Amino acid sequence: MDAPENAFTTILGLVRWLGWAQMKAGEDWIRERELSHSQAFALGYLVQNPGSIQRDIAETTRTSAASVSSLLQGLERRGLVERRTDPENERTKRVYATPAGIELIAGFDAAIAAADESILAPLDATERAALHALLSKITAELPRPTR
Repeated sequence: MDAPENAFTTILGLVRWLGWAQMKAGEDWIRERELSHSQAFALGYLVQNPGSIQRDIAETTRTSAASVSSLLQGLERRGLVERRTDPENERTKRVYATPAGIELIAGFDAAIAAADESILAPLDATERAALHALLSKITAELPRPTR
């Protein structure tokens, strides 16, 4: 079902459109690397939190341990992550992004920053500052997203 045309002319419809454009840029970047959204998120998490255990990843991604296990198996097969036995507890496996995994995911933040710049390109510095001030004013009273 197509969105009604006025969905792209209301203020919040336009804001959603901006979010969609940014999300699409991220999805395109992830897809070019032949990753699923979950795989890319987990890999990024492991780059920032090396040596995490599967439970940490499951809690962060809000998925089950079984789903995380399957996700990690796919990343392991590609040589992007490795599981190592914790020297202090042999029953615990720590998960690390490999150099190939780190290299593959590197550049995501820069790609999103470039997408943001492209989205905001029609605005000059004064217009950007005004938009930022208006959006900050609107969001000041809203609950903050948890992630």
